[in-house]
Amino acid sequence: MAASRLEINFVRLLAECESRAGEKREKDREKEGWRLEQYVAALEEMLVALRKSPSKPSPEMLTDYTRKVDFLKGLIEAEKLSSPTEKALANQFLAPGRTPTISSERMPASKTVHMQSKARCTGEMRSELLGSAAPGSGLSETELRHRSRSVPVDERQSAAELDAVLQHHNSLQEKLAEDMLNLARNLKNNSLAAQNIIKQDNQTLTQSMRQADMNFEKLKLESERLEQHAKKSVNWFFWLMLILVSFTFISMILFIRLFPRLR
Repeated sequence: MAASRLEINFVRLLAECESRAGEKREKDREKEGWRLEQYVAALEEMLVALRKSPSKPSPEMLTDYTRKVDFLKGLIEAEKLSSPTEKALANQFLAPGRTPTISSERMPASKTVHMQSKARCTGEMRSELLGSAAPGSGLSETELRHRSRSVPVDERQSAAELDAVLQHHNSLQEKLAEDMLNLARNLKNNSLAAQNIIKQDNQTLTQSMRQADMNFEKLKLESERLEQHAKKSVNWFFWLMLILVSFTFISMILFIRLFPRLR
């Protein structure tokens, strides 16, 4: 089904928001942050209109659109946090879209933005821990290198430990996602197996009911035949007794006539 005009405008605005969210320069993000927030609010209104539209997209597309809009909202809220640690923690809970917004994307733009945001938060945490100067502070590259050399060994070890902790958390999240995927796959297989078993039981029950109906019809037929046979047997017995009694009565009459009583 062809996309409606509303969906085309929604996709264009969504692609523009993802592009603005992926700006690498800090001043560009600060300058365009309020505009991006207004765009995301417009996306929410258009998404509500899409759900109510007669020519709305498929449920899978609506779910992915909702996921991308929620991701942009969460990204904006995370950027408003003051602490790099809070930003990094908020970014861990963001869920980007699973499909590209436009056909020219090889990888979903929301995933790229998510990775850039995580890398930026990790860099800010490292800079805060090491006490290094922020970009654009006016320090030369030589001064930055000298300052980094003057950082105590304990702080460098803390930075290495922080990187190790972040990598550990990332690996735990990947393992958790893989476990959830395996669990969902096993649940699907178990559901299919249970469905097949129930289907076979229904077929067996249907055959048993059909066989029971056939047996009932045969039993009814045999009962009727037995009843008819019993009636015939009773009729023959009745006529036989009637003939026997009649023959006896006639014989007695003849005997009396032939042999009168002696005086």
